[in-house]
Amino acid sequence: MPGEEQLAAERVDRLQELAKAATAAGETERARAYVRRARRVAERNRLSLPHRFKRFTCDRCDAYLRPGVNARVRTRDGHVVVACDCGAHARYPY
Repeated sequence: MPGEEQLAAERVDRLQELAKAATAAGETERARAYVRRARRVAERNRLSLPHRFKRFTCDRCDAYLRPGVNARVRTRDGHVVVACDCGAHARYPY
């Protein structure tokens, strides 16, 4: 049903906002819980995660990434490397 998909997408967006706010407030475990919940909601409703959500979360530890706080961002030849505090690296072309 289109209504259920829309509701799930709105919930994922809201959980992303909550994870961002929790990370800004220094509540990393709460932010991780929000990220896990958002991934679960998207998975159960067969939704793809928003682009910004994918780029600002760590696949390994579910942390919401804030450059300069818990993530290091470097530009390399043709791609961006985002390194989380847990040691995971993500590379995105530009």
